[in-house]
Order: sequence, then structure tokens, then C-alpha cells
Amino acid sequence: MEREKLKGIIPYLISPIIEKTEEVNKKVLYNLSKDLIKKGVHGLSPLGSAGEVHYLNWQQKKDIVTTVLEAADNEVPVIAGVTAFTPQEAIEQIRYYEKLGVYGVVLNINTYFQLTSNEIIQFVRKVSTSISCEVVLYNNPKFSKIDLTPDIVLELSKEKNINYFKDATGETSRLLTILNKTNDIHIFSASAHIPLTVMELGGVGWMAGPACVIPEESVRLYNLFCEKKWQEGMELQKHIWGINEIFKKYTPAKSMKASLNVLGYDVGYPLHPLSPLNEVDMQTIHEEINKIKKEIFQHK
Repeated sequence: MEREKLKGIIPYLISPIIEKTEEVNKKVLYNLSKDLIKKGVHGLSPLGSAGEVHYLNWQQKKDIVTTVLEAADNEVPVIAGVTAFTPQEAIEQIRYYEKLGVYGVVLNINTYFQLTSNEIIQFVRKVSTSISCEVVLYNNPKFSKIDLTPDIVLELSKEKNINYFKDATGETSRLLTILNKTNDIHIFSASAHIPLTVMELGGVGWMAGPACVIPEESVRLYNLFCEKKWQEGMELQKHIWGINEIFKKYTPAKSMKASLNVLGYDVGYPLHPLSPLNEVDMQTIHEEINKIKKEIFQHK
């Protein structure tokens, strides 16, 4: 696949782990990935926060990326999540994923001590110049404690394989600053309340948790943007936000697994130390998903 072609709806994938053996449930992950592709998504992103990447061991990570690549079968790009405390740790992971065939990676910096802007830039630059695949910068300071400011993104966009930025702050003013100053970075929304707005501003798509649960509806949102049907798209976005309200209430990893179990995918429980939802919460999620899907169907 050519570089600089990521766009559209790219779901974050969950990580189905068999509780007794702690092995990846490859069959479920493969089938889920295949189903998402059939429903029109434009890429797949395993090993994100919704995929509980911080709770996975190295063997599980390798099995997950391998399985998703087999399911994708070059139909859509696979962009794996990478978390690391040091550049070398990130480089080692990415080089392994490159050999498997990933299109790119979403880079997350783990940190204990606060890093300066220059330290963040040097970290990412060392990684990007040591690998050949695409690097998607990811900014979610609420959880990572790392803030990729517009100045940092603009500086890193000078690297030949840093062409994408996924923003979860919801601050569109930051995105406008970046878009006004460079054409070298393509922006994905990661916030479920503004994907249409981000695309209208010049973004190229939505890296979306909800798309793992409601892929067809998420793809339809992107198609409405492409068709410039702004009002219809905004109405659909309002309904899709209902899924994210579930995610906010129960946390993404727990609620996505619960939602997919409701939809017939045996994805198992959240990984330790996360605890599974109780039966009452599961029933609430079941009812909410059915309600949202009904609202979206009536909206068509």
C-alpha cells in the first residue's frame, strides 16, 4: 500500500483473551476484523487503549497483530498501537510489526517523569528515523500525561514518515492552528462528539471506538461527509454519540467488550486489573445499544 493514503473510518479493536489460558482468542478477533472490513471500514487499529494494550504481554501483542493482518489480507491497512517508555523499546516493537506487514503504527509515549517539549520531539524523532513505516502521532493528555501541542506536531511533521495526527483533546482550535500552518500532516478525529466537524475543517477521517460496535453507521457518517450532506451527517453524529456516552460511563475497554458480547462476539472479559461489568450494567448496555441502533435506523 502507498504511503499517505490513510483516511475514513478506522476502528480501534478490542483484545479478546481467553481467561483460562491467557491466549489470544484468534478466531473471534479474526472474525470481528473480517466483519468490520465487510461493513466498509477503511482500516483496522489493534493495540490501542480500548485494546487494553498496557495489560498485554509481548506474545499476546504479537499474536493480535498477526491475526489482524491475516484478516485484513491487504484489503485495508493495519495500524498497530505501540506504547513504550524509551525510543529503543518502541523501535524494537515497530521493527517486529514492520516485518509482519503493518502499514503504520500509532505511537504512545509512556512516561513517569514529565517530559519537556524538546524531549518529546527527540523521542519521536529517534523512533521515526529508525523505522520505515508510517507513524501516527496520538495526543490524549488526559490519560497519557503527554501533550502534543501544535508546535510539537508541526515540528514532527517535518519527518518523512510522520504524516498523521490523531487528536483526542476535542480542541478544534489546535487543529486549525496545525492545518493553517502545514499540509504535511493529516488529521484524524479521535473524539466521538466532533468527527464530522474535524473532517469539515480539513481532517481525513475518524479513528473510532464506536466503529468497532457500530461500523456501518460510522462509515455512513464518513460517506455523508464526502457527499457534503452536513445536516444529515450532524444528526447521525448526535445519535452515534450515544454509544460514546456508554463508553464514558463504563470506560471504553469494559463497555466495548460488553457491547460486542451483546452483539454476539465472544470477546471475553476486561483484562486484569480491570473488573468485568455486572449483569445489571450488561443489561443496561444491551438496552442502550438496541435503542441507539433503532434511532439511527429511523433516522435513515
